[in-house]
Amino acid sequence: MSAYHRTPPPNDTSAPPSPRSSPHVLVAHDVGLLVIRLGVGLIVAARGAQHLFGWWDGLGIDNTSRAFEKFGYPAPKFMAVVAGILETFGGLGLAVGLLTPLAGAAVAGTMANAVDVVWPLGFFGGFEFPLLIGVGAAGLALSGPGRIAVDALIPGLRSHRVIYGVAMLLIAAVLAAITIAIRD
Repeated sequence: MSAYHRTPPPNDTSAPPSPRSSPHVLVAHDVGLLVIRLGVGLIVAARGAQHLFGWWDGLGIDNTSRAFEKFGYPAPKFMAVVAGILETFGGLGLAVGLLTPLAGAAVAGTMANAVDVVWPLGFFGGFEFPLLIGVGAAGLALSGPGRIAVDALIPGLRSHRVIYGVAMLLIAAVLAAITIAIRD
């Protein structure tokens, strides 16, 4: 039960239902999640579009793959495409709240690799930004998208469970660890 949903237990008929507990009423929690989803998701999607397509003065896929080669990734063009796709579509998924645990885990796993790449630069001016984005994405994978999301409209996805986020984040952590390990 969240601080914003104060409803009496099902067997307690003495307390009237709170006007905030009505399913059609948006609460601060849902609006807050929307703001975080839009911020994290659109920032990451824009970065992915820079990597993939060169939009907004981005590197484009060829220059991104050269950067991945310098970072020591095997098959740098493939890895750059995968990272760009995960950023672009994971970010868009977060922004609209579609497959939120999967989208959040995709972004968090990608950001784990980004943190590893810029780790030598230190916290400030180095890995604090990808760390913040990754933590935000992981939090969204665990919390779910809230009621202002595409997931809320799809019956199978409507009832978010924390285990969905945990499972997706575990898979993302394993894949990120493997990717980091194969870097030179």
